[in-house]
Amino acid sequence: MDCQKHLFSLPSEAAYLNVAYQAPLLKSVEEAGIVGLRKKQFPINITREDFFDPMDTLKQSFARLIGCGQHERVAILSSVSYGIAIAAKNIALRNGQNIVLVDEQFPSNYYTWERLCREKGGALKLIGPGPGDVGRGQRWGEAILNAINDQTAAVSMGHVHWADGTKFNLKAIGEKCRKYGAKLIVDGTQSVGALPFDINEIKPDALICAGYKWLMGPYSIAVGYFGPHFDGGVPIEENWINRKDSDQFEKLVKYQDEYRPLAWRYNMGECSNFIQVPMLTAAIDQLVKWTPAAIQDYCARLQAPFLSRLKELGCTVENDEFRSQHLFGIKLPENVDVIALKDELALRNVFVSIRGAYVRVAPHVYNEPAHFDMLVGAIQQALQVGAR
Repeated sequence: MDCQKHLFSLPSEAAYLNVAYQAPLLKSVEEAGIVGLRKKQFPINITREDFFDPMDTLKQSFARLIGCGQHERVAILSSVSYGIAIAAKNIALRNGQNIVLVDEQFPSNYYTWERLCREKGGALKLIGPGPGDVGRGQRWGEAILNAINDQTAAVSMGHVHWADGTKFNLKAIGEKCRKYGAKLIVDGTQSVGALPFDINEIKPDALICAGYKWLMGPYSIAVGYFGPHFDGGVPIEENWINRKDSDQFEKLVKYQDEYRPLAWRYNMGECSNFIQVPMLTAAIDQLVKWTPAAIQDYCARLQAPFLSRLKELGCTVENDEFRSQHLFGIKLPENVDVIALKDELALRNVFVSIRGAYVRVAPHVYNEPAHFDMLVGAIQQALQVGAR
């Protein structure tokens, strides 16, 4: 794949390496939103089909991206926290059982489980990598596997760690979960769309993805896959559109006990959003055309020449086996002046996230070698300031 910057509206002078914070909109996604806005200008043009058909298209697109043959297992959600709340509501946690989480996980994948454990008498197990930088990813993965036992009700985690891109072996973790009857809930926000994810290989019980990062869509919409465990579950809310025959508006007050198939019951209220749904669909369709594997390859080729330069400066980057190519952390030397680094990044129009001693770098297919050159130059300058 060649650089795809022509499909975006990013300013040429900026090195935006921060999709893990917010993805820029593709021009095609922006146009889909404008079309949706114009539709809402004239409600007389909004038909019964507009409440259902675009949602079905979005579900098909996301199902295609993750290799799911049943698009009705996909629900349209408001956020990751909404999807995690659905999962927690439908997992039976007995007194003394545990929920396994990755340490320093994003808060949206923590607070719901903490409450569930507090209310049901369960234990929350936060698994970290242990001390040291060398072999960190391998140690972390092994620690997660060792934490799963016959008292584990669920494991809830990302495919990669949101702060530094550490990649976890979800296939092995899923196998261990199934051995002990634990449910695997995956937060795919920082991976799905840029890192290959196959439902049939990993076999999670649920996969929840916010739309505004690696799915390249707008803010305030998410999608979730819910496996067979959740087929008869209880939703967070009783949205009218989720019931059988809800497309027959003239019969809406003939209340219906039966839900639409599979994950339809989990759709958020007002899930037919005439602006956000087509925007996210346009974004995912582009990802399907590119393929996550090609995105990984592009990012790997883009950054490879600069990793040796970073190591020469005393920075540490995890080995390829245990990190993703689209999101990774650069561990800074101790003598880096972080304030000077932030100033230098701003001066050079370089956009990344700093998380403690790590610089979180999240490139995409619109980036060019010059952008990494700008980043390395800023780190080098901050090191010189720190050495004075």
